Amino acid sequence: MAVDFAGTYLLLVLLSSLLVNFVLSIYGIFFKPHFTKKVIALTILSDTLNTFAIYIGYRRWLEGVNPRPPVLTTTPTWESITEFSRRAVDPLPQALVLTAVVIGLAVTLFLVFLGYILYMHYGTLDMREIRRLKG
Repeated sequence: MAVDFAGTYLLLVLLSSLLVNFVLSIYGIFFKPHFTKKVIALTILSDTLNTFAIYIGYRRWLEGVNPRPPVLTTTPTWESITEFSRRAVDPLPQALVLTAVVIGLAVTLFLVFLGYILYMHYGTLDMREIRRLKG
């Protein structure tokens, strides 16, 4: 009973922290005027959504079953395949997160380079100042 309460509590803390990170990163993207802060907020948003996608693919251990990873060590039978499918974690969110990490890195590098060009051209990274200088 205590293990189930602790697991539920930890998942509640995880979801709460993901919600707080999501709200703060959206706030940073839309309401902070400095370009660097926008890039940092976008990176936090990306990491938060990746963590949420991993959480979607999470599967708890079954009650009353010895916790062990789903590995087929014998010749597959119908019972062993059924148990394997009950224990196995969905690989699709993991593959999507791996792809999203690579794309997020490329987007972040592009935004850093764009920030460098903005600074070289305008002498500042404050979006209000750039809007004023642009005319």
